Amino acid sequence: MMLSPEDRKCIMVVDDSPENIDVLVNVLSPQYRIKVALNGEKALRLCLEKSLPDLILLDIMMPGMDGYEVCRHIKSKTQTAKIPVIFVTARRDDEDEKKGFDLGAIDYITKPVSPAVVRARVKTHLALYDQANHLDSLVRERTRELQETRLKIVQRLGVAAEFKDNETGMHVVRMSMVSQHLGLAAGMSETEAETLLHAAPMHDIGKIGIPDNILLKPGKLSPEEWKIMKTHTTIGARILGDEQREPLRLARTVALTHHEMWDGKGYPTGLAGQEIPLAGRIVAIADVFDALTSERPYKKAWSVDQAVEFMKKEAGSHFDPDLLSLFLNMVPRAIEIRHQFDDEPEEE
Repeated sequence: MMLSPEDRKCIMVVDDSPENIDVLVNVLSPQYRIKVALNGEKALRLCLEKSLPDLILLDIMMPGMDGYEVCRHIKSKTQTAKIPVIFVTARRDDEDEKKGFDLGAIDYITKPVSPAVVRARVKTHLALYDQANHLDSLVRERTRELQETRLKIVQRLGVAAEFKDNETGMHVVRMSMVSQHLGLAAGMSETEAETLLHAAPMHDIGKIGIPDNILLKPGKLSPEEWKIMKTHTTIGARILGDEQREPLRLARTVALTHHEMWDGKGYPTGLAGQEIPLAGRIVAIADVFDALTSERPYKKAWSVDQAVEFMKKEAGSHFDPDLLSLFLNMVPRAIEIRHQFDDEPEEE
């Protein structure tokens, strides 16, 4: 089946000799789209265009920027690093080949070129390039699936604790997503914020270890009962253990510190200010906002305005004031998340 021009693979030919370019164009144009460059500078500009070449045939001996330098630049850029580069040169000895391969070239073709050799080498390396891209795609897809599965598992762990506490599964989804967005606003990298997304659902996992007569008590807790309730932070830390891999390491930190307060009056250890890990300060805000604006068997949902006004008053005492300021700027996003992951009505 004949491919349309736009569906053909694109080969870029780089040579300072128009005669050499003509030879390669004549050999390859029946099967491929061709880009040409008479010098290294133009080759690099063409490489940065939206439509990248699928393979580059590159002369070594060119005035100004030689082929080695062009190859070095191509391989140093994330956008172009994987493009196969074949040197086409009359200069070939062991040292030249070693230098080219060290720079990332995949093959050499000797001038004067043999059309059959050129077509065979180009076809082979394009096939290998396609296979590598396909494998990369499979790995990315599998990695995405594993990340999604991991997120579902940690969310389910969070839900296990919420079921004991008359909460809903959507609470841990919402507060973890708000935590992720607040983390980004606070300067976390994409990777760090995603780790927080996975860790935050386990903030109250320690409630599994709190007796039901305390956890589900409809009235005010006695001082002794409140002392036991506060141990859900340390219980959660013990459940999550001393695992050093993420997100469990961060989940332990969150479970242990999300009830610490900026003024040092929180629990379990009375950390204050910057002593409280950033993740714990972030989750404290996300958790309280979602809890205040959610309906529970023992309370009506607060309006967003009511929740915001209450949290403003707690800036500098309960909450990190700088983080709370960032959160207040993203309240519309938090509302969108609430609408997207609203609680399902209970069955009669």
